[in-house]
Amino acid sequence: MRNQCLVIIFATLFLGACTTNQINDTDNTNNPAVTTTTSPHFHHPEYNTQSGENKNKDETVLVKKDSTQFDDVWKRIQQNLVIKRNLAQPIVKSKLSFYAGKQEFLNRVAERATPYLYYIVEELEKRNMPLDLALLPIVESAYQPFARSPRHASGLWQFIPSTGRHYGLKQNWWYDGRRDIVAATDAALTYLQKLNDDFDGDWLLTLAAYNAGEGNVSHAIKKSQAHGKTGEFWSLKLKNETLGYVPSLLAIAEIIANPSKYNITLPPIPNKPQFEIVDTGGQIDLSTVSQLTGMKMDEIYILNPGINKWATDPDGPHHLLIPIDKANTFKQKLAALPEEERIKWQKYKIKTGDTLGRIAYLYRCDVSTLRQINHLRGNFIRAGHTLLIPTSKEPLSEYSLSQDVRSFSSLKRSKDGQRLAYKIKSGDTLWDLSLSYGVSVEQLCAWNNLNTKSILRPGKTLVVYSNEKPEFVQAVAHTVKTEKQGHITYTVKQGDSLWLIARHHGVTVEELQKWNSLNKHTYLHPGQRLDIYTGQPPADV
Repeated sequence: MRNQCLVIIFATLFLGACTTNQINDTDNTNNPAVTTTTSPHFHHPEYNTQSGENKNKDETVLVKKDSTQFDDVWKRIQQNLVIKRNLAQPIVKSKLSFYAGKQEFLNRVAERATPYLYYIVEELEKRNMPLDLALLPIVESAYQPFARSPRHASGLWQFIPSTGRHYGLKQNWWYDGRRDIVAATDAALTYLQKLNDDFDGDWLLTLAAYNAGEGNVSHAIKKSQAHGKTGEFWSLKLKNETLGYVPSLLAIAEIIANPSKYNITLPPIPNKPQFEIVDTGGQIDLSTVSQLTGMKMDEIYILNPGINKWATDPDGPHHLLIPIDKANTFKQKLAALPEEERIKWQKYKIKTGDTLGRIAYLYRCDVSTLRQINHLRGNFIRAGHTLLIPTSKEPLSEYSLSQDVRSFSSLKRSKDGQRLAYKIKSGDTLWDLSLSYGVSVEQLCAWNNLNTKSILRPGKTLVVYSNEKPEFVQAVAHTVKTEKQGHITYTVKQGDSLWLIARHHGVTVEELQKWNSLNKHTYLHPGQRLDIYTGQPPADV
């Protein structure tokens, strides 16, 4: 690994001392103690780089900058970009060309980022990490809190399930910490710090490892060095996705640093807190939160996208993000709220043939919660006995951005926007394009007869249907209708099987076969439609 040197000059006026560290202008090396000082009372110095690109090749002078002087978070970020942008690299030029003409995309990003960006910048500064990293969710998710990649990565920071669990992000039926703004940001920054330490402070290698995995990058470095090369990012042989991922961040940083140069206007985002973290003291129905705060259901989910269902997880975390101007009122009303009004409970008399799994599915609950609430050791239940079941206060369709409603939305969304013809450029990926146009990778594949592993060839044209709105706010009237009828029309996707579909919807393979006149040898093909009954199927089915 190459040696790196960059001079950081920071004058501590109150202590009357001077500290000098040396790092390279491709990074902003972390203090090794940072990972152990996560107290909200700990503050790191704040820096301003004099240049992100044009200073001496081997050093960038960082000057302390008071973040409170900015009224716009974008301006705060602009003055603290420290990762060298390598604009001469062809792939960076290509990515810069791609993003430079995307005013509408950046407008949507700014709108989505508004609730979160100040918090993320604050957390980065507490850890003395480059503010360039506040732009990483643009590459990862376009700041869509419900973004889900073809590899099942989720949230602003796009954690896959295993990495999320490794960094303490709880994932269950009620809650997914990968989408929790506070939990996932803490995990992402901890992970990035760990990678940066592993790669000797090189932020380009750190970012590559965040995308491709530490082992893959380490292996590529060894191969590079074995062939007499430097082992720097630009000398590595990695997957095309990663070779485009790092330049994407560098291109976005360049545009954020110099928006007028690229005819871009950055919609301002206030440089002040947008939410307060409020301890709820236990499980609570989101309709109750709506009543106590006056917030719309969309607003609650957008600030708390880790909540999968109609209520918070009974086992925690017991906190909600509430807008600053509503937090005090919410805390006061919550303190006076009777315990029985937090969650609605229903008694269910077990019938012959019932199973715990089927009852859990019918009531949109999970088996482990039913066992816990009813003090059951296993799944055995007896007809005639009674179960206590938590149920939503409102019809499930009212919980507009719950996991169930979003799932219905994605099933119905198709050619619902303006038809666009996009000419593929070098370095483009299906994931980049899906984020840019606010559609899914699966939709791009369906519209263009591709699969998720298809190679995009520069010069070819892709058809895109886009209405320039983020997927997660699409209202689907079909959701209400099908939910009340207990019937779903499911469109088969690439890679689906009867077993996977049955497992996802809480039914059996035999039921799917019966409802759709199939047999065990039937071949499913993408686009095929299946009837699924979540309630009692009609007598003639």
